[in-house]
Amino acid sequence: MVKISVLQHAPETHLPIRPGDPTPTSRNLDPLMHPFARARERTRALNAAKMDRLFAKPFVDSLEGHVDAIEVLARQPGSLTTIASGSWDGGILLHNLSTRNKLVKLPQAHKGKVSGLCFAEGDRLLSCGVDRNIKLWSIGRDASDQPLSIFPGKSAFNSIDHHRTDALFATASNLVQIWDETKSAPISNLTFPTSTETITSVRFNVSESSVLASIGSDRTFTLYDIRTGKAERRVVMQFRSNSLAWSPTFPTTILLASEDHNLYTFDIRHLATPSQIYKAHVAAVMSCDWSPTGLEFVSGGWDRTVRIWKEGQGHSPEVYHTKRMQRVSSSIFSADARFVMTGSDDGNVRIWKAKAADKLGVITARERAAIEYRDSLKDRWKMDTQVGKVARTRHLPKSVHQASKLKRTMLDAQRVKEERRRKHTRAGESKPKAERKKVVIAEQT
Repeated sequence: MVKISVLQHAPETHLPIRPGDPTPTSRNLDPLMHPFARARERTRALNAAKMDRLFAKPFVDSLEGHVDAIEVLARQPGSLTTIASGSWDGGILLHNLSTRNKLVKLPQAHKGKVSGLCFAEGDRLLSCGVDRNIKLWSIGRDASDQPLSIFPGKSAFNSIDHHRTDALFATASNLVQIWDETKSAPISNLTFPTSTETITSVRFNVSESSVLASIGSDRTFTLYDIRTGKAERRVVMQFRSNSLAWSPTFPTTILLASEDHNLYTFDIRHLATPSQIYKAHVAAVMSCDWSPTGLEFVSGGWDRTVRIWKEGQGHSPEVYHTKRMQRVSSSIFSADARFVMTGSDDGNVRIWKAKAADKLGVITARERAAIEYRDSLKDRWKMDTQVGKVARTRHLPKSVHQASKLKRTMLDAQRVKEERRRKHTRAGESKPKAERKKVVIAEQT
């Protein structure tokens, strides 16, 4: 015979034994636990959330030097401090983030706007522009105003990206082309046979470097393999995408910034539906970039705000904005994941803290332990009404707040309209469609 112990609730233990006797009091038999321990912990969690908002000062500095809108930013691989910026004025600047000085200045790198930047091995920089030229620059000690080599094209270039190991790079114009640094003409064209769009951005996969992705003006997202020299898969979406970024930790995950105010992550093995939708922007999302840890990413939008998202959490991102910042057209993470750089239409490259309440400078072991304790408290009590409200509340510009209210009203009205239409049609005639299944219109292989 097996004896099974069960938990039983005996009401008589909480009631007086005889009429007139005092009601038994519940006592905690653990002498190490204070009777008000949970109440104290909740108060500490609430104070920790309030302190986070109190010390949230994300803006660090502004890097000036351009006289027109910043079109593109690039981070140098293997360096914590070096980034490059390209502007509509045709100039390229190389910045040092720690000293906030200009390392290299190329004021007339291109005629017209600089539309693409990427770093090559050995202190070299590739740039492309609407002047139909690709230029290779030296940015080391022997840096000069003259390019090392020029690769002429037949149409304006919109984007460029360098292969991780080989001396190859890809460009986006009216088609996707692969170039060799030692040759003046492209070595292959990868565009899909039925494609007629303008390619707006192109990126090599971080891990599987022979895989290439591009987005186009006709709402397409395409995957290529440079080993076969052709497009492998193509997806037509509901709205066009403005930017894309490969996850540094999950090689099959790609992030798309869309014109419909949302961001989407896709698993390239299943392109029929996005794996996650991220909703908060109230205008077109113009740029996106992953953190080197792969746990969060940054996006910049036409609504003049910068948002920092946690991977897999499609709502309540961190929001950064200033009165003078205009439409954010480029945004990248620093190599140590502590800072975010954004380029906007007002010609400034801004540096922000990735975590708004982080302390800059040396942190002692005691301070670090206190920070980790407060973070654990906030995480443990995040479902509490007050703690959660304080942690989520963000101040928004009035225009963004009004636009978000209007957008919410429109989406609610659309949802009610669809429900009423289904209610008054024949059963099963119009089935509700999941939000994720509306994103992709068609998939081609």
